[in-house]
Amino acid sequence: MIVWKEASFFDDAEKAALGWAEAITLIAKDGAPQPLFDELMKHYSDAEIADLTLIISQMNAWNRLAIGFGHGPDPLPEVG
Repeated sequence: MIVWKEASFFDDAEKAALGWAEAITLIAKDGAPQPLFDELMKHYSDAEIADLTLIISQMNAWNRLAIGFGHGPDPLPEVG
């Protein structure tokens, strides 16, 4: 289950951006599907789509660097 798809508090523009972020993050799986790009174009300008894609790519790069050098999230404290 993908929670953002089920949540009622994201509007159509936000869901388009989240879908694009997921596709770019998992690009080896399905590429960047044209229907997702078409949905983005309904809500965002070319410049906004370029900015969004660059931000997604940069975050993915930082995550890969952190994971590659062994810097993951801190473990959750034990309860009880």
